[in-house]
Amino acid sequence: MTFGVVCLAIAEIVGAVQAFVPPPRCPNAPITRMRGGSDEDIPKNSALVFVKPHAVTTPTIELVRSELEKAGILVLEEGDIASETIDEKKLVDQHYYAIASKATITPPAELAVPEDKFKDFFGEDWATVLADDRAKTAIDASKALGLDGAAMDAAWGEAKAAGNIIKLGGGFYCGLLGEGDDALYTFNAFYMSMRDRFTAPGGSIHYFVVEWDAETLPWSSFRGSLLGPTDPASAPPDSIRGQIFANWQDLGLAAEPNTGDNGVHASASPLEGLAEKMNWLEIDPADDPFGAYILNAGLGEATLRQWVLDPVLTLEDGSRGSLFDALEDKDASPCAAKIAALVKQQDLAPV
Repeated sequence: MTFGVVCLAIAEIVGAVQAFVPPPRCPNAPITRMRGGSDEDIPKNSALVFVKPHAVTTPTIELVRSELEKAGILVLEEGDIASETIDEKKLVDQHYYAIASKATITPPAELAVPEDKFKDFFGEDWATVLADDRAKTAIDASKALGLDGAAMDAAWGEAKAAGNIIKLGGGFYCGLLGEGDDALYTFNAFYMSMRDRFTAPGGSIHYFVVEWDAETLPWSSFRGSLLGPTDPASAPPDSIRGQIFANWQDLGLAAEPNTGDNGVHASASPLEGLAEKMNWLEIDPADDPFGAYILNAGLGEATLRQWVLDPVLTLEDGSRGSLFDALEDKDASPCAAKIAALVKQQDLAPV
């Protein structure tokens, strides 16, 4: 993020706190009063659900659609996104942004590498490594070393076993891969095998844009009971992930689901749902009911576009943490209220 973008984001946050009169309404937006408004004004819960590439079969898609509808969830839109499009537009990289940005998007010279920590661990100056062009994103290192995603994953495992990997921050790892003069400092190389599962030629995801009433199905139940936990082996038998795990052969899957390939993904909050629709479906936030609501309530668009990348913010207790984690499993109304509180908090503490 450039200094100018940071300044713009801070200015908008301050303006959002100071301006109690909302800006003109966005197209298709409901009446909005984030501060002191009625719950009736707030949009319904809305999320993006998608069947992961390893599970895209007609029976699995039909199972997911049926379970969503049985739970009283309205499917507003569904469709497929081909792996070639996912690769070309780096949609999966944006989806896993916190990890992927360091593996595929941000050049090493722009990463916030703690130089003292790097030198203490590897015995080299970070500036020298950059000058010698011996630091690469995982995607560039895979090309330079001639390794595919699986081979990169294996090389990362070897580096870990050899004690050549250091954690530099949240979701931020550096490892020395390769040997001798060909060795490269590489960031988050474990991500490449994850990426390959979404970008292998001929694959796709199948997505559903869904909407429902929080009164009939709280977000926590949507994810915990209907979807099931991340590990499908521990999912309730009647959850979507539990059913995919138990019936994977009948559903036409090539292998038993696991924590990574667990059948289906679903947004963890209304803001995350908005972020995922902006990414995968390229919607304008002003055209989304929840997006329009928080924009009209005073959150600036530049700030929103930063916040859908899950930044680390100052939380209400003064600690620093993930925005998405702070909003996880909150329904639309408490999610909007929490966003308003966090807007105010950023004005009270350094960003």
